[in-house]
Amino acid sequence: MQTTITISTDSHNGLFDISPRVQEFVEKSNVQYGLVNVYVQGATAGIMIQENWDNSVQNDVITLFRKLIPSGVWEHDAQDNNGDSHLKAGIVGPQETIPIINGTMGLSTWQNIFVCEFDGPREARNIVITVLETKN
Repeated sequence: MQTTITISTDSHNGLFDISPRVQEFVEKSNVQYGLVNVYVQGATAGIMIQENWDNSVQNDVITLFRKLIPSGVWEHDAQDNNGDSHLKAGIVGPQETIPIINGTMGLSTWQNIFVCEFDGPREARNIVITVLETKN
């Protein structure tokens, strides 16, 4: 099964929790054992599994990337001034795959799935969710 969800982002750089929407689709699939792949379309966003307890870790991720990959110093900036966004997205990557165990995602208590926005705000970010069933 496969679906595409769309979210909007309200900041230039930020992490946006999509776990409830992914879990909803996993439940709808009725797959008890398998994999769910979460893939963001676009060259300036990524998917990351990260702690969800509070916003401090998400804020730290953004702060780390700002320190490691500053804006305004990359060759690609001459085209559309977002060279840093492409580099950040390339490091994070566009997808994560999570096991499905007894009909639910096999995330730990403190893990959630985040869209990492590096070139926002965006009215629409499309995320493709694919559920694959395996034999237990």
